[in-house]
Amino acid sequence: MILLKLKTHKYILAAIVSTLMWGFFSIPLRNLQHYPSDQILLYRIYSSLIFTWIIMLLFRRKQMKADLLFIKALSGIKKRNLYLLVMAAGFLITGNWFSFIYAVNHINLQSAAFAYMVCPLITAFGGFLILKEDLSRLKMMAMCIALISVFLLGKGSINHLLWSIFIATLYAFYLIIQRVVTNLDKFNMLGIQLVISSLLSFPLYFFNHYVFVTDVYFWINIVIISIVFTIVPLFLSLYALIGIPSSTLGIIIYLNPIVSFAVAFLYFNESISLYQIGAYTLLLFAVIVFNWNMIYSFSKRFSKPITAN
Repeated sequence: MILLKLKTHKYILAAIVSTLMWGFFSIPLRNLQHYPSDQILLYRIYSSLIFTWIIMLLFRRKQMKADLLFIKALSGIKKRNLYLLVMAAGFLITGNWFSFIYAVNHINLQSAAFAYMVCPLITAFGGFLILKEDLSRLKMMAMCIALISVFLLGKGSINHLLWSIFIATLYAFYLIIQRVVTNLDKFNMLGIQLVISSLLSFPLYFFNHYVFVTDVYFWINIVIISIVFTIVPLFLSLYALIGIPSSTLGIIIYLNPIVSFAVAFLYFNESISLYQIGAYTLLLFAVIVFNWNMIYSFSKRFSKPITAN
């Protein structure tokens, strides 16, 4: 009975788990702080590509054949549109990753991190305007609460704010495209997107003249980053979009900075002001309000007494 109830909420659970996992990303990343950020990103992409395609070729041949048959059955226009959407998704996620790294190295660390505060708002509004997803009064109120928190945390230069919006917009539209492409297996989609990312990033490896890293500690952390903080959460987020609107996933993403905030305070012992605590508490409240109907429905299901058949 409990498993059956969990199944009805498996998409929202996938969204929450993927977001919580990304919240801990700073731990293995901090272990590699002596390496250039773009070098870490390149190895992250290549390693994720290898692991994803090994899984696809060994365990997901049936899904790959089904996707190929589906694509062959499409008309010329639909097939072209599908290719364009898949290519656009690959460009958007790659652009998001590289613009994030550029902001960290050349703009401001806070502007890079702040992008993921802005992203949920852009995703929710994009889902409403482009996909015609429903935004009830309760959800609109939650977005207004989140917007207040974003303004509290985002006081700074216009240049930093514009970079944050640019980074956030790339990821927001990536999520919206995933919501549109519903007929292909999400893990296969991830594999294709990583191929596109690898092709786009490959010239940078030679442009920066990086020497192949042989440090075992580096590779342990890269493998963890590739599997635990790239493949698994990306797949879960794509899977979640099968059953929930992109606006809902967008708001759930706010759990990411909340967890990152807790990791910085509890694990890395970074100083946190009461001002920041208040702003992040507002974010958590916004997530709860936005998903209140689902939370209420979920709690009612579990509160019902289990009767014997």
